[in-house]
Amino acid sequence: MAYSMSDLKKGLKIELDGIPYKIIEYQHVKPGKGAAFVRVKIKSYINGRVLEKTFHAGDKCEEPHLEEKQMQYLYDDGDFCQFMDTQTYEQLAISDELVADSKKWLLDGMMVDILFHNGKAIGLEVPPTVELKIVETAPNFRGDTQGSNKKPATLETGAVVTIPFHILEGETIKVDTLTGEYLERVK
Repeated sequence: MAYSMSDLKKGLKIELDGIPYKIIEYQHVKPGKGAAFVRVKIKSYINGRVLEKTFHAGDKCEEPHLEEKQMQYLYDDGDFCQFMDTQTYEQLAISDELVADSKKWLLDGMMVDILFHNGKAIGLEVPPTVELKIVETAPNFRGDTQGSNKKPATLETGAVVTIPFHILEGETIKVDTLTGEYLERVK
């Protein structure tokens, strides 16, 4: 399906020159003289670059062939992260560059959404929150009960987050994967 200028909106996925993009900003401009046009900022799913593009009446762009599949994270072999389709038991290796910052939240057995473009993996999305165990943090000192004080903690995946002083090593906490912030202690 081809999109015209009037179909464009924020959040829409489009394809230009064989590369899938997501519209992150949208502005409809109607100048005093001349025809109206749409100015958009688009982010590439392949390399994450943000571009600015102008669409005029009659310009067309294609709908990308994107597929999202839920897969289970198995392990990291050093260069690639291994995932498995739980329906077909087919395994998929994704390079560490493509996994990027999401790697610090991956725990063996975790389910993640992997985005495919024309059958090739182009990205992955971890759940918005994860529950991880604290493997190393400073001990709690008497009198450190004020909520505004924080200390660093290393989690079982290797990620480092700041937590309140009253939380101890060995406890499980919930963390926001987008911001990397501590949310709450898990009971």
